[in-house]
Amino acid sequence: MNMDNNTKRNEPWREELRKSIKNKERADKSRVHMRELPADYRNKNNEEVNCGLTKEEALNEAKRCLDCPAPSCTNGCPVGIDIPQFVKNIERGEILEAAKIIKQTSALPAVCSRVCPQEKQCEAECIYAQKMGKEAVAIGYLERFAADYERESGQMAVPECAPSNGIKVAAVGSGPAGLAFASDMAKRGYSVTVFEALHEIGGVLKYGIPEFRLPNSIIDVEIEMLKKLGVEIVTNCIVGKTITFEDLQAQGYKALFVGSGAGLPRFMNIPGENLIGVMSSNEYLTRINLMGALRDGDTPVLSGKNVAIIGGGNTAMDAVRTAKRLGAEHAMIVYRRSEAEMPARIEEIKHAKEEGVEFMPLHNPIEYIGDEKGRVKQMRLQKMELGEPDASGRRSPVEIPGAIETIDVDTVIVSIGVSPNPLVPSSIKDLSVSKWGTITVNDGMQSSVPTIFAGGDIVRGGATVILAMGDGRRAAAAMDEYLKSC
Repeated sequence: MNMDNNTKRNEPWREELRKSIKNKERADKSRVHMRELPADYRNKNNEEVNCGLTKEEALNEAKRCLDCPAPSCTNGCPVGIDIPQFVKNIERGEILEAAKIIKQTSALPAVCSRVCPQEKQCEAECIYAQKMGKEAVAIGYLERFAADYERESGQMAVPECAPSNGIKVAAVGSGPAGLAFASDMAKRGYSVTVFEALHEIGGVLKYGIPEFRLPNSIIDVEIEMLKKLGVEIVTNCIVGKTITFEDLQAQGYKALFVGSGAGLPRFMNIPGENLIGVMSSNEYLTRINLMGALRDGDTPVLSGKNVAIIGGGNTAMDAVRTAKRLGAEHAMIVYRRSEAEMPARIEEIKHAKEEGVEFMPLHNPIEYIGDEKGRVKQMRLQKMELGEPDASGRRSPVEIPGAIETIDVDTVIVSIGVSPNPLVPSSIKDLSVSKWGTITVNDGMQSSVPTIFAGGDIVRGGATVILAMGDGRRAAAAMDEYLKSC
């Protein structure tokens, strides 16, 4: 029996065949590679290293998306961005619509797209990476493109907000957790005030991340968007000192979110740590990023020629790359584990190497030696090797007996982690904290004091920007439910 052409076109197997051919064409495309400033140029200034995508590059990359019937990329996003929808809008050339979709769940798209470890989150869940052994769709690059395109178009849309409910809530800290919380609560109709201890808004985004990775102008635009949502931000105000939790209650705030971060640096407690020229990465980056030391400001930071950064995370990479920009002739990363175990993003390690940073894995400082003026001049390093795997399969570094070397240094930046600032937790009666000083919360980020919620580093001890934002969003949802039930 003959069938007409329409019947043939509508046969399910023919549609599946067309889709498989289309997907094969998409799968054969190579992932876009973002342009970067030349290494020997950028390591002498503070210009942003990554240059973004052109519109043509973005559209071509978006076309690589395979239209998975059950996409898993969104599962890897801590703030729940509808990744397939915004990518498809870019593919259709509807960039402003793509930006609108992202901003439904992300308060800081231009920030997150620059600093979040997409390769370990959304892109790790892409079917290319999961099933096909290929490079994932460049979700982070596409998010940045959409956010930058919207900003440069002059048509930035303010997300819709529910009508005001007349309820006041407060947040401590204007870092990523506090800003994400504030955004979501404002969208729900709450009157939100964010209290920031420093004179600049942005928390770790401003004081912890150099402008060559995240320009301050980008942060400022995102913050202005929050203000358009009605969020009020009060600077130079320390909750727990300038103002207390009881003061906030008396002023009519019905609940509080604590996103005060983890600002206390950790040291190794080895001889010589009190020498001039030995400091934490927290102090080093704050003085440069927030206080103008890179531009010969009022609080200049010591700028050595032989600079060692102790640690292997993103903050260590930020510090060592900053040292190069301050004129270090010899900048090195000293890390007690292997390079493969460094927690820093692969991109950050790559950029550091390109900019002339030396890597010394499997080395651990055991002493700093000073000169007659009390400034560090040398450090003694214990060489390490990886021992037998532990129960988790991870091999711990162990000392190689007698393998000690001494090298010249005139500046040492210790970047081995931070601890929560105890000011806010210690100022609130009946607030439960862990033995590490972090605030104890339930799955909804609610503390032992029902009207207090918390997230980010003050809960985790250490978190990425996007994880902190995820905490802020969860806290907002849980606080909303709690206040509605009161």
